[in-house]
Amino acid sequence: MKITVGVPAYNEEKNIAKIIIALKKTADQIIVCDDGSTDSTAAIAESLGVIVIKHTKNSGYGMAIRSIFLKAREINADLLVTIDADGQHRIEDINKIVKPIVDGQADISIGSRFLKEDNNTPGYRKFGVKVITRVTNSSLSEKVTDAQSGFRAYNNKVLQSLTPSDSGMGISTEILIKSSNLGLKIAEVPTEIQYEGDTSTQNPVSHGTDVLLSTLKYISIERPLRFYGIPSFIFFVIGLTFTFFSIQYYAEVGKLNTNLTLVAAGTLLIGVILIITAILLYSLVSVVREGKTK
Repeated sequence: MKITVGVPAYNEEKNIAKIIIALKKTADQIIVCDDGSTDSTAAIAESLGVIVIKHTKNSGYGMAIRSIFLKAREINADLLVTIDADGQHRIEDINKIVKPIVDGQADISIGSRFLKEDNNTPGYRKFGVKVITRVTNSSLSEKVTDAQSGFRAYNNKVLQSLTPSDSGMGISTEILIKSSNLGLKIAEVPTEIQYEGDTSTQNPVSHGTDVLLSTLKYISIERPLRFYGIPSFIFFVIGLTFTFFSIQYYAEVGKLNTNLTLVAAGTLLIGVILIITAILLYSLVSVVREGKTK
């Protein structure tokens, strides 16, 4: 099984040559997606003889991964590994990550930072990733420990089955949610991240919020009955409870209690809206999926 490695890169002229040279010892093919860099990232990658995809402008991590997916599908890659261009991932861990796929135990293999207790992930990142992972796991049949890891391996079945669409970091959870819905098997292996200061160019709060909102969006699309149905049930219970109190108050006093009545009517209305949304979205998603299978 030949290994293709995809590297999303933006202004990585300091690291890209070193990464490519190291990858050539393991990979059969290398795809670099230059996401609108303003430096020499693309030129360096081309000089080293790898496949280079060029975005005319910086479109985001998600679009870079999408382009790599599409190129890997085009060349009919047996196995695609995605790895960051900043040098934080250990290239020697690639063989460890692909093993579950090569052995036929998984369709997707994730390099998890949290399968080892002595990982050196900064505290705020660890907290943020665990929150996002917990939310993501609510929609996965196979639970994971690191839903935001970009160090992954995908077999050809995954490449042919789904096309990622999120433009940002939410693409990591999008792929997992869509894969779980398709019944694809997900495995994790322990890996280490080599943090040298804070390499993130985004505010961690805004970054985490964007990813969390993106994750919720895909959960609502892939699991509409659960996403909207459970809150709808809760609002119905609250509404019926306040309806009971309102009727009881009217029976005892002889007039309606405005606050109780408004809360009862409001929560019941929200429950109705949510359940209608769940049914409509479920029906729409089902029709779209049926259309794709024909």
